[in-house]
Amino acid sequence: MTAVTTRPGWSRLPLRAAAFVVLTCATILGVSGWREWSARDTVLKGAETELANVARSLTQHAEDSLDLLDSGVVGAVSRLEIDGTGPITIAKLGTVLEARRKAIPRVHSLAVIDDQGNWLTSPGTIGATLSDDAFFRQHQLSPKREPYVGRPVKSLLDGEWVVTLSRRFNKQDGSFGGVVLATISSRYLSQFYEQFEIGRNSSIALTHGDGVIIARDPNNEKFVGRNVADTALFRDASLQRPSGAYHFESPLDGAQRVSFFWRSSRYPLVLLATLDKEELLAPWRTDAISRMLYVLALVMLIAVIGGVLVWQLHRGQRMAAALGEKEAHFRLLAEGSSDMVTRIGLDERLRYVSPSSVRVVGWRPDQLIGTPALAGINPDDLPEVQAIVGALKRGEREEARLTYRNAHRQNGEVWLESTMRVTRKSNGNVDGVVAISRDITEQKKLETKLETLAIEDSLTGLANRRRFDERLQEEWARAYRDRSSLALLMIDVDHFKAYNDEYGHPAGDACLRLVARIIAAETQRAGDLAARYGGEEFAMLLPNTDAAGCARVGERIRSAIHGSGLVHSTNPAAGCVTASVGGAACRPVLERTAGVGSLLEAADRALYAAKDAGRNRLVMSGEVTTLLPKVSGQ
Repeated sequence: MTAVTTRPGWSRLPLRAAAFVVLTCATILGVSGWREWSARDTVLKGAETELANVARSLTQHAEDSLDLLDSGVVGAVSRLEIDGTGPITIAKLGTVLEARRKAIPRVHSLAVIDDQGNWLTSPGTIGATLSDDAFFRQHQLSPKREPYVGRPVKSLLDGEWVVTLSRRFNKQDGSFGGVVLATISSRYLSQFYEQFEIGRNSSIALTHGDGVIIARDPNNEKFVGRNVADTALFRDASLQRPSGAYHFESPLDGAQRVSFFWRSSRYPLVLLATLDKEELLAPWRTDAISRMLYVLALVMLIAVIGGVLVWQLHRGQRMAAALGEKEAHFRLLAEGSSDMVTRIGLDERLRYVSPSSVRVVGWRPDQLIGTPALAGINPDDLPEVQAIVGALKRGEREEARLTYRNAHRQNGEVWLESTMRVTRKSNGNVDGVVAISRDITEQKKLETKLETLAIEDSLTGLANRRRFDERLQEEWARAYRDRSSLALLMIDVDHFKAYNDEYGHPAGDACLRLVARIIAAETQRAGDLAARYGGEEFAMLLPNTDAAGCARVGERIRSAIHGSGLVHSTNPAAGCVTASVGGAACRPVLERTAGVGSLLEAADRALYAAKDAGRNRLVMSGEVTTLLPKVSGQ
């Protein structure tokens, strides 16, 4: 039962109620919008982390490749500075360099160039000179001995784009003797990048420190050698750090991209891994629209109910004001009202009952007058109603509004909402109470239905994601206090998208309801909770259950789903509907730094291990590490 005391500002109550409804709707929309935007940020952060790993790995590969070239160049420089550049030395060195080139696929060419820019090795370049090339002038003018990585150029040997690494060698008198040159093919790097599948419209680009593209996947031949030094990545001071996320519009294909760049600490190289932003956010956008439409529908329903309640408050307000008028006006209003108007004496017996009593409680006025006013109230609600009526009679309160259950002559029991106000004699003493009562049974049913909708999945009848998240927090806290264990099962219907495609969405819905009934049948204790986690994925919360008990329940569910025999021709392994189950159990009191997310993550990892291991099986979180070698080998 609910009792509400009306304040002296009764005339402003409908306005306050309307403001409360508007505030509630705005809060729901605001929180939902914030949660969707947070989910969007989570998707972007996850993509940035994946791209960061790719960028770091490929930068390391580029550095290792240049180190491999440099090791051969260093050996050639040492030989030339000791033995000179005589024909015999050059012939032997040329043979060694050619053998090394053939032995290492990533090496495109190795050559020796004299102090005039002429080739001492690589006979296919007779007559060509490199005296004007940037790397040659760099070594000719600078006495530094470290390797120099040049911009990508077209090879004189076969016209292929290459990136150069070179070192200077000196004559015996210390003067400039020439250059040892090694190159890596841009095509080799591009083909290596093809192995990394990070998205349908993704790209990986390796650029020189001055902004010239060395290699790119895809469309390497189209973009290699192009200068992108005018982009923000090379111009903005905020992006001149070793690594970081970078969102931009690509100057190469015009697409909005999410990327991560990594600058080599040893060579003038920048690795940029990117994903198409629209493609990345497409699944989130679809889910967000669906969820927001549901929230909008819920807000509209709340707004309608709130509007009805405000209207009822306004109507009750007008009727309460009329009670202060003369007795004739009071009776005229009471006789014509659809609400039941009663007057209660100080002895708590009914002195007046309006004709609407037939509709509200099923009794005629003449059958009620003189009877106890509180006789039909439900015993559970009676003490609070008695306390409020007593306070009104004593003059401690002027008005009150309360809700309670009352007996009905034909309908058993109904919910009534009564607005009560004291009446006084001319001397100011209280002489009774006037009550205006209306039947709000249908309204109560609607409120109950609304509360059910908020925590129940409409398709399966199980708890929805919101209810599951609330219970998970509650059970974690309870298990922590009781020092007990808490277990969680994650259940995913195998190849459900293929099932939907093969048999249609109505059949898919029927399949989900069947799985939900099987899971619900295992909720044998009051604390157990079965929920639809999302799509074809279900969750089952098992308080005070260890890993062994969790595994038994999970195996019964998996066996029951398989044993239901629901045909699934696109599930090749079984030919019928099956499910993969992941389980985890822990004692929260031992998880000092972890929260409820640790249990959820453990069960989710176990679920994916079950799927990777062949589906239609149960994997507990403790078994995941033993399955990892098998999964990675598939």
